[in-house]
Amino acid sequence: MNNQPNSLFLSTFLALSIAGASLSAYAAGDSQEVTNARQETQIWTTFALSPYLRSNKIDVTVENGKAILQGDVTEEVNKDLAKEIALSVKGITAVDNQIIVDANYVAPKPGTERGFSDVIEDASITAAVKSKLLWSKSAAGLSTNVDTKFARVILSGTAQSAAERELAGRLARNTHGVIAVDNQIKVNAMKPSMVESSKQVVDEAGSDISDSWITTKVKSTLLYTSNVAGSFIDVTTNKGVVSLSGKVNNGTEQALAIELAQNVRGVKSVQSNELIF
Repeated sequence: MNNQPNSLFLSTFLALSIAGASLSAYAAGDSQEVTNARQETQIWTTFALSPYLRSNKIDVTVENGKAILQGDVTEEVNKDLAKEIALSVKGITAVDNQIIVDANYVAPKPGTERGFSDVIEDASITAAVKSKLLWSKSAAGLSTNVDTKFARVILSGTAQSAAERELAGRLARNTHGVIAVDNQIKVNAMKPSMVESSKQVVDEAGSDISDSWITTKVKSTLLYTSNVAGSFIDVTTNKGVVSLSGKVNNGTEQALAIELAQNVRGVKSVQSNELIF
């Protein structure tokens, strides 16, 4: 039985893919006990990777193709999701779903030591924040380090201006999964480093940046941002001019989407006539 704490940032889709791929490698001649243990591990791992179940403590036991689930969740839909995940694992033919739905359930607070799932979640956040900073044409003077622990981001390094420092903080705060940001970046208007200078050269030679690169980075920036429904926004680019279309929830979200797109390197202007709310 697995009693490990669940906390991961990765999606349930990725989890299901891992679960299916891993089981295909197991030898057919394994004993039933070994098969049970492996199926338990695959189900629990998928729970840990699900953003809807990661904060819940769910125990898994498998007996000859039957999965027994025990624990607590806050909503009925999460209980149903746990059952569907268990049934998706190869060899599981039945589920005894004993999970209790308790709207007042509070997940245990994380300890001082990060587990494997915490490390993966934090690494995902760090990568997203770094990418957004790297793609930003308004952050050419930044020399920034990004560190994440328990979804709390620490920014350190230097910026050419207070505006760049504030931009870095906003990009980090608006990233999916981020709970808090400690912006320790110092403003130091010195001569840009070689790396920073190369970023400026890229901006000045905007015509050399392909439209496909710009489209990809704008889409990724929108998807990484927690306050924008990036998956509902279509992005196309023609000679550096980005067109956004689709539906957002309100004018604030629309304005943020336009700002984020305009801020990506190589973007000359943004057309948003078809981005409605």
